[in-house]
Amino acid sequence: MGADARNMLVAREKIKKDMAGGGKANITINDLVCFAVIKALGKYPRINSHLYGETLRLFRNVNLGIAVDTERGLMVPVIRAADKLDINEFSLQASYLSDKCRKGSVDPDIIRPEAASFTVSNLGNYGVEMFTPVINLPQTAILGVNTIIPRPADLGAGVYGFVPYIGLSLTYDHRAIDGGEATRFLKSIAEEIENIEL
Repeated sequence: MGADARNMLVAREKIKKDMAGGGKANITINDLVCFAVIKALGKYPRINSHLYGETLRLFRNVNLGIAVDTERGLMVPVIRAADKLDINEFSLQASYLSDKCRKGSVDPDIIRPEAASFTVSNLGNYGVEMFTPVINLPQTAILGVNTIIPRPADLGAGVYGFVPYIGLSLTYDHRAIDGGEATRFLKSIAEEIENIEL
């Protein structure tokens, strides 16, 4: 699914201007997407879960795993209780943990698949337009974030133009999550991105 990224890009430009004026956190596009994911998970708690055999374990908080490319391979540090953080706090933690992973000094406990309740993997920086991320079991789903590309869209009043869309790919475990629920969740992420407010 694609999400209209115009509001998100406007928010990112505003953040960059605020940084030039002394703002603290360098909030990235990935941070903004993760923020939208966290909000959508609040509406779809069954997806914020682990599956152990026949048992589905739901989490009260969103423990969000963020895939980080390092020289040692892919690592997925976890931001615990990410739903309790504002966007600045989230961005600072994400940056800190990504840096720790790249330096090889991250706490092994926060890169175990069991530590996260849901994971986001972003290949947009590499220009990837579509991919299928692999679930970090026992998690029940993972979101792949693709690059932003212009697509033709109806702008209203008979006017058409190109609009930046960000691609979203959801992989989910059908034993735990019904296809309809997964689709509605993905649509909710897209809506959160399209209507992002900081």
